[in-house]
Amino acid sequence: MLPFKLVYSDDYYLPIGSHVFPAEKYQRIHERLLESGVADAKDFVSPQPASDEDILLVHTPQYVHKLKTGTLSAREELEMEIPYSPELVRAFWLAAGGSILAADYALNDRVAFNIGGGFHHAFPDHGEGFCMIHDVAVAIRRMQRDEKIRTAMTVDCDVHQGNGTAVIFAGVRVPSDPLPSVGGARIPVSHGARIRNTHAGDVFTISLHQENNYPAFKPPSSIDVDLPDEIGDDDYLAWLDNALSSGLRQFEPELLCYIAGADPYREDQLGGLSLTIEGLKKRDELVFRVARARDIPVMVTFAGGYAHKVDDTVTIHCNTVVAAKEVFAGKTAEKK
Repeated sequence: MLPFKLVYSDDYYLPIGSHVFPAEKYQRIHERLLESGVADAKDFVSPQPASDEDILLVHTPQYVHKLKTGTLSAREELEMEIPYSPELVRAFWLAAGGSILAADYALNDRVAFNIGGGFHHAFPDHGEGFCMIHDVAVAIRRMQRDEKIRTAMTVDCDVHQGNGTAVIFAGVRVPSDPLPSVGGARIPVSHGARIRNTHAGDVFTISLHQENNYPAFKPPSSIDVDLPDEIGDDDYLAWLDNALSSGLRQFEPELLCYIAGADPYREDQLGGLSLTIEGLKKRDELVFRVARARDIPVMVTFAGGYAHKVDDTVTIHCNTVVAAKEVFAGKTAEKK
């Protein structure tokens, strides 16, 4: 058995028809993990849909009403880039419930996965980029509301910037802390800014993404790493290491939410970076090693992945589970 839980449901399937987003990937990840022996049936737990009250911790009543009643405008549906249906709404509510459950498990077991989620382009009042509901934000706000955590950090390694995340958690900015240049990328830093504390707790946001890619406008995260086209494994890992070090020098999260996108892969249809499958696994290992060293619980979601071969996307996502198993298995053994 794994030393952590995998939250999964067959109902994670998004009913979006023929689409660049491989809606079948969740089921294929589940099957691969079982068939390969990485996980067994007892490692999986089933989520319940998030409640409307949970969703309203992040999203506006007007937007939630439109989703529940099917009254999005044509423009709003077009901006979401997936076809609206009541079944799709249920799938996104379930994904949000999965991230809530994974966050809860992570606080107890030090790491947990939602085999789904990571819908980081959703805004409080609208959806974008295949994302209807921001499940990670919902999970964080639910943990804060229940007083299980005060602070959280998002580490977004999708190839696309987490614009919804940045807007939802706006207010926390990294002070001036320039990092060395690696591979031509840059980290915009707000001079004279401060870390703002609120009664509900704060969230520090880190996003590593391809600069010349969606979204066109990138609202500021606490740390944004704008990567040049075709950056490879070594430079990417150096930037990730720098961003984590910089963020954790200035902020102490009680939960780390890792958005482990598969789309920095060099064969991805919607990406323009050049990471290998092996490099992506090293990326995962780095995040998990840092979290383990600092004893920060990690909740993982999978976000995007659009490889020409869906099997490659499935492999990348499964490798994230393998990386966590390798890093955290020893931790569990030490505690016994």
